[in-house]
Amino acid sequence: MVDLNKYNHGRETYAVYYGDDFVLKRPLPNFTDEKKQEWLKKQHKTKEIISAVRAIGNPVYNVPAMRYVNDDEFQVLEERAPGEPLTRDLYNKLSGRQQFEIINAIGSFLVDMNESKPVTVVEKYKISKEIKFARLDSFIENKMNFWFTKNETQLMARIRDEIGNFEYETCQVWSHGDLNTGNVLYSPEKNKLSFIDFAEADYTFIYHDIFAPLNLELDIYKKVYLLYKNLHNKTLYHMPCANSETLRNIMKYRMIGVLLKRFIKASDDLRKNPINAKSMDNNLLKIAFMRKQMQNILLVEAQFTN
Repeated sequence: MVDLNKYNHGRETYAVYYGDDFVLKRPLPNFTDEKKQEWLKKQHKTKEIISAVRAIGNPVYNVPAMRYVNDDEFQVLEERAPGEPLTRDLYNKLSGRQQFEIINAIGSFLVDMNESKPVTVVEKYKISKEIKFARLDSFIENKMNFWFTKNETQLMARIRDEIGNFEYETCQVWSHGDLNTGNVLYSPEKNKLSFIDFAEADYTFIYHDIFAPLNLELDIYKKVYLLYKNLHNKTLYHMPCANSETLRNIMKYRMIGVLLKRFIKASDDLRKNPINAKSMDNNLLKIAFMRKQMQNILLVEAQFTN
C-alpha cells in the first residue's frame, strides 16, 4: 500500500513524482477497478479541455499541458505550473504593475473560456441552486438554535429567504468551474499566471467564474468584471453596467453565496452530542468559523448598502 503521507494528493489523485518541469499522477491506490476506469475517463476529458484552451494561444496567461494519459499504467504526465498559489498575501506583496497584469490575465482567460463554446439563450437563474439550499434550510429550521442565539438564527433565516428568492437573467457559458487560490498559480520571477485543475470545467451560468472565490478573496472582482465587460464579444450576450442595480445585486448575492457554501460545509460537521474532547473542540472551531461567515455576510450587505 502506498503511504499517501509522502505525497501531495487530493480526493482522487496523488502525485507519484514532482520534478522541476513535470508532475506524474495516479489514482488513489484504494480505488476499485471501476473507480480507476472512471478516473481515466475524467483524465481524458480534462486533457481535451486543456488542449482546447491552449489552442487559443493567448500569451497573457499559462495553461500547463497534460502530456499524456497512460491507460495501462493509470498515469498522467502534466507540465508543472511555475510559482505558488495566488493567495491574498502574495497578491498584496506585488507591484501595481504585476497586479494589473494578473487582473488582465484572469479577465482574458475567462473571456476565452466563456466564448470558446458560446450559448446565447437567456434564461432566469437562481444562485440558490448552487449552494445546497435544502441543507441550509434544514439546518436553520431544525438545528441552528442548538448552538446559536435567536438573533443569529433569525439573521440566517433572512439571508436564506433573500438569496432563495433572488433571480436574474443570464446565459450559460463554458467555464473553468473551480477558480480558487489553489488552482491559480503565480510566479513573480517569471511574471506568469497559470490556471490548473480543469476537472470541473463545464457549462455554468455566467458570473460564476467572474465572481469566483479567487476574485473575491483578492478583492479584484469589480476590476475583473470591468475588464471582462470590455473584452467580451458584445454580440453574444449583454453585460450590465458596473454601477447598475442589477449588477450590484448579482455581485452581492454571489459573494454571499460563497460565504453560505462555507457556512453549510461547516454546519455538516457539528455534532449535537460530541463523544469526546476532540469532537467538542471541533464543534467550537466550527461554530467560531460559522460566526465569522455571518459577520462577513453583514459586511457584504453594508458594502452594497452604502
